[in-house]
Amino acid sequence: MTNRFQVTDRFADGAQYIGGRLRAGTSGREHSVIDPATGKSVHTYALASTADVDEAVAAAKAAFPAWAGATPGERSDALHRLAGVLAEWAEDLARVESLQCGKPLKLTTEFDVPGTIDNTAFFAGAARHLQGQSAAEYTGDHTSYIRREPIGVVGSIAPWNYPLQMAAWKILPAIAAGNTIVLKPAELTPLTSLMFAQAAKEAGIPDGVINVVSGSGRDVGEHLVGHPDVVMTSFTGSTPVGKRVAEVATATVKRLHLELGGKAPFLVFDDADLEAAAHGAVAASLINSGQDCTAATRAYVQRPLFDAFVARVAELMETVRVGDPFAPDTDLGPLVSHRHRDAVAGFVERARGYATVVTGGDAPGGELENGAYYRPTLITGAAQDSEVVQSEIFGPVLVALPFDGDDEGIRLANDTPYGLAASAWSRDVYRANRATREIKAGCVWVNDHIPIISEMPHGGTKASGYGKDMSAYSFEEYTQVKHVMFDNTAVAAKDWHRTIFGDR
Repeated sequence: MTNRFQVTDRFADGAQYIGGRLRAGTSGREHSVIDPATGKSVHTYALASTADVDEAVAAAKAAFPAWAGATPGERSDALHRLAGVLAEWAEDLARVESLQCGKPLKLTTEFDVPGTIDNTAFFAGAARHLQGQSAAEYTGDHTSYIRREPIGVVGSIAPWNYPLQMAAWKILPAIAAGNTIVLKPAELTPLTSLMFAQAAKEAGIPDGVINVVSGSGRDVGEHLVGHPDVVMTSFTGSTPVGKRVAEVATATVKRLHLELGGKAPFLVFDDADLEAAAHGAVAASLINSGQDCTAATRAYVQRPLFDAFVARVAELMETVRVGDPFAPDTDLGPLVSHRHRDAVAGFVERARGYATVVTGGDAPGGELENGAYYRPTLITGAAQDSEVVQSEIFGPVLVALPFDGDDEGIRLANDTPYGLAASAWSRDVYRANRATREIKAGCVWVNDHIPIISEMPHGGTKASGYGKDMSAYSFEEYTQVKHVMFDNTAVAAKDWHRTIFGDR
């Protein structure tokens, strides 16, 4: 295996970032960050306790008045500096992300890290554009205008599949709008979230504005969500856990943003470019080893193209190079853990009883046998109501099913509880436009699947949750809209008063 980044010295003081400094957790329990490519521990840290959460929330609460009172220009300048620090740290960030997640280095170098830097630069600009509606006299006697104000301390929970990018998606709109934040990353992958917080300090963002607590979801996560001084929770993760987050959050009437699971359809009409669709399906189903809530998981292919599509996707999948994330020629790394790899394998093994595994469906041996690897897998012959079609597998597994008419294809695309992302493949603009209108998802790509940009929102519908990450739309989550109304008449006894007392 290629040499790996050494993280122990960097996080020797602990994996909690509270009030501007790293410190150890006080739960009395330890957790190891495991390199999923080798199965070996790369760093062991003390988990946070609920008391650590209380301290982090207190630090964020203390920092809020000054940060909320900073001008948009001051917050913008700080975020521009943060983008610069992240760019300087880009190589280290990429290597640590690959180490803790098993992502190929080419993915972290070309996607995760530059995407995070771009997102930071976007919100540096967006911080200066927190505008309300222009003033106007809607009653004739009053002038109304809208203020957008920060809401307070945000408590966010990020997942393990994109630790750096998800930290940025949670932190950046919150602090650009003038809020302070306590972030709980997944305990499997806290390292780059901690580095992001350290970069913020390097950039001059005040202590307490960004805090990170690394602990279990059941203890630390629930305590953060239920904390009375936390006014909003943003959660990205599975739909079942999202339901629990919603239950806890409602007890204190918090604002809630949920970005949950997905089961994205990949809808290929019979006039599509077959080669483009096949390449797109392989890339979109295998990104991050399939551990992506927007990954293509259900390929619905109109019957005239179905056999050729299956054959070509299988052929391309068999060229994918599975291996060491730090090797330059690796295409597909391991899944995040052996436990998760086994869960993915369980879906495929159960599917053998009712469907056909065309390619893949096993873990490679040899020098990769100690890692959490799983080969790219294509399944056909599954029924629409089967487990592999309806349930989120979150691995490098694509299920292909045929359809006949356009009505059927769109109906099948919508036939899961989820509604996060989808794509439609066609040369016919009217056909593609219909698909974008009728597929129920937060994002629908046409003749592509996966690209995201900082300027556009990310978020779903149905069981995939609600609210938006990225883009100016995310400020809807992180600001309070206040209506201010001025009387313009200087009249003491106003005409409307007679509806309460007296006569005209």
